[in-house]
Amino acid sequence: MADKLVIVESPAKAKTISKFLGHGYTVEASNGHVRDLPKSQTGVDIEHNYEPKYITIRGHGEIVEKLKKKAKSAKAIYLATDPDREGEAISWHLAHLLKMDDKAPCRIEFHEITKQAVKSAIKNPRQININLVDAQQARRVVDRLVGYSISPLLWEKVRKRLSAGRVQSVATRMICDREAEINAFQPKEYWTVIAKLHQEGKKAFFHARLVTYKGKRIDEITAEIAAEAKERLQQAEFSVDGVRKGEKRKNPPAPFTTSTLQQEAARKLSFTTKRTMMVAQQLYEGVDVKGQGTIGLVTYIRTDSTRISTEAQEAAKEYLMDKYGAEYVPETFNQFKGRRGAQDAHEAIRPTVMSNHPDLVKESLTSEQYKLYKLIYTRFLASQMTPTRFETMTATIGAGDYGFRFSGAKMSFPGFSAVYAVEADEADAQDESKLFNLHQGEKLQLEELDAAQHFTEPPARYSEASLVRALEEKGIGRPSTYAPIISTILERGYVRRENKMLAPTELGNIINDIMMRYFSSVVDIAFTAQMEDNLDHVEEGDMSWQSVVDEFYQPFSKSLAHAQEAMEKIEVKDEVSDVTCEKCGAKMVYKIGRFGKFLACPNYPQCKNTRPIVQELEVPCPKCGSKLVVRRSKRGRTFYGCEKYPECDFVSWNMPVKEKCPECGGYMVLRKRNGVNIHQCANEECGYSHNADAPQPS
Repeated sequence: MADKLVIVESPAKAKTISKFLGHGYTVEASNGHVRDLPKSQTGVDIEHNYEPKYITIRGHGEIVEKLKKKAKSAKAIYLATDPDREGEAISWHLAHLLKMDDKAPCRIEFHEITKQAVKSAIKNPRQININLVDAQQARRVVDRLVGYSISPLLWEKVRKRLSAGRVQSVATRMICDREAEINAFQPKEYWTVIAKLHQEGKKAFFHARLVTYKGKRIDEITAEIAAEAKERLQQAEFSVDGVRKGEKRKNPPAPFTTSTLQQEAARKLSFTTKRTMMVAQQLYEGVDVKGQGTIGLVTYIRTDSTRISTEAQEAAKEYLMDKYGAEYVPETFNQFKGRRGAQDAHEAIRPTVMSNHPDLVKESLTSEQYKLYKLIYTRFLASQMTPTRFETMTATIGAGDYGFRFSGAKMSFPGFSAVYAVEADEADAQDESKLFNLHQGEKLQLEELDAAQHFTEPPARYSEASLVRALEEKGIGRPSTYAPIISTILERGYVRRENKMLAPTELGNIINDIMMRYFSSVVDIAFTAQMEDNLDHVEEGDMSWQSVVDEFYQPFSKSLAHAQEAMEKIEVKDEVSDVTCEKCGAKMVYKIGRFGKFLACPNYPQCKNTRPIVQELEVPCPKCGSKLVVRRSKRGRTFYGCEKYPECDFVSWNMPVKEKCPECGGYMVLRKRNGVNIHQCANEECGYSHNADAPQPS
């Protein structure tokens, strides 16, 4: 008999695992799903209890035949697909195609691709979990019924090549609803009165805010109150009425879940959700590390749990004791409360081996891999550390009938922030200079009194990160679905990116209006969240997958019948540009493709001319002085190049700015660092940078 056969999804994963198992094992990849519903038809027999019709995926025939040949002569077969519903379903389909007994212990799972984890899994095979398979099957069938029922209706009534999906339609609705909130928003005026004060004989000043009048809190400062206060306080005597000192603790953040990793990678690295998951998958499946061979650097990346194994916590404790000392290590391991409704099937995302510090493996990683791995590593390390401590002080300051308040904080012990800065730390850093040694009864000098008018701001558009957070909070989708949801609605042209925020297109609003009018249950947020709960019940064995599908389909089919009868044809006109088609002379129109807007001839298919929309920068090319333009790579990534390409080959991934480097005279680029705009010299040997938002010395 031949070797034992291990089947995984991807060639990269197969390559990593084969090195761990060595002689006696053959590791092959299925390249994802091998069976699915046919593309040419719905593939669900509604009349016979929603029986799905599975076929071998087109293009996978050779892979399946190869696996069958290997399986026929193998001593044993182990199905080692990912440890989630999708992975379980792939194993079930493989077992069917290879004519295996799915009741036999053929399924192995591991949550990190390390030698120890893989070998341990091989020793503990189990049966395929049919409940997990059924949960995935229910989702697939419901999504197919929605997509293959509504999409043809949209083709007929609106435009060809449109689609509607169960979860993507909810995400589109949320973006449309937010845009409607923004458009309907009425700004409200409010005022602040700020006193710029300093102690007698000292130059350092601080700001105190007006909060009371005649001992009563001012709930709303109007223009009249602000003007009256400013007039009366010009000659008033300011003094400290009371000082309260204390200590504040900021607890460490939890290790990453899929959602929080996507959010933080967007904030700190400017990664899209799709890019984050692509790079994270590479780190999970295995990277060739110098001196170690191919190894998975992080644990399984699709998880909603903040749980960490005791072994991993012990490893972190040992590292922290050696690197930072006992004061940075909590007496008992930190535990984090999970999100309500979390499945908690896997650990949080963490490094597999603490000794693989990001800087030690940096030369083996791409730039993107290093950045994301460092983010995961430092976040996990921080989660196992003691809190950051601050000295705090609140002073109440009297001036006639008016009362002001000053609050300050100064870090007294860094704790976890020695390795990881969270968003609020930036505010804390600004507060450090505000901790003044004030005493009750002390007289203060007024340097300036400022009464400022403000207006309330409308809610912000969703970014990819905030949309992921909202989807998770509302119980819509699961960790594996966030990135595909956002990619789909962007590629369909229902949503566009605008300054890194998500805004609905005209087409998106039309489709959302149709869905709201005719398929309200499909885009109902509570209904969609309930569907996720039902899928969890199927996974737990408390519901049959057919009953979940039927509960959805019966009211949906009635809505579909009504829409087919009542919906009128809707014409979506293309926006006409002022650009003339050089081939036929017509005015070109704006179209939306996979990578955003482009120009196309309206006489298609007779004239198939298209042109990219060129966005110019008000910055000359550092190489030849011509204009710089925004371009897109084949993968859709933005970069900046000279308009004279290929005569001039200047390119930059980061946006060049007008400012020249004061150190070396080279060109500068715009970077984001912890949410702050940084102008940085493009010359790595120079390394000069400064805060672009801070006023610069003249």
